[in-house]
Amino acid sequence: MKKNIVVLSCLFAVFSLAAQNKTLPAANVKTPEGQTIAVKDLAPEGQLTVFSFWATWCKPCIAELDAIKDLYPEWKEKYGVEFVAVSVDDARTLARVKTFATNKAWEYTIVTDASKEFQTAMNVSNPPLTILVNEKGEIIFEHLGYTSGNEIELEEKIKEAAKK
Repeated sequence: MKKNIVVLSCLFAVFSLAAQNKTLPAANVKTPEGQTIAVKDLAPEGQLTVFSFWATWCKPCIAELDAIKDLYPEWKEKYGVEFVAVSVDDARTLARVKTFATNKAWEYTIVTDASKEFQTAMNVSNPPLTILVNEKGEIIFEHLGYTSGNEIELEEKIKEAAKK
């Protein structure tokens, strides 16, 4: 019994350490124009980057991106953070992404993941999922779902990361 507890404790510690050092996967996304881009190129070393997985049919996703829209210019100026909105729309709704984002006046970098390569690598089953990547390329914060006020928590995480 005691041996099992020690083994479980060690496993937990290993998994906890692994989760703390999670990095972006080697995956590709596309611009709305169809150009392929490596995800890691969207979060270059030395740059804080937020990735937000969303879809045109996802009301919480749209609410989150709308809430951040007015805050983002200040975040970019204060913290130097870049924001990438990753559409997980499929072939049926993919054509709407560029027009949808333009009509919303989102100033984010918009990319699509219709192949689900990035989404699968990040284990995203349903959007919205928001992740913050530090200047070393490590994922330091993940948040699934959206409720009003989550953008304040995200800003706090960005502020903490910008100080380091």
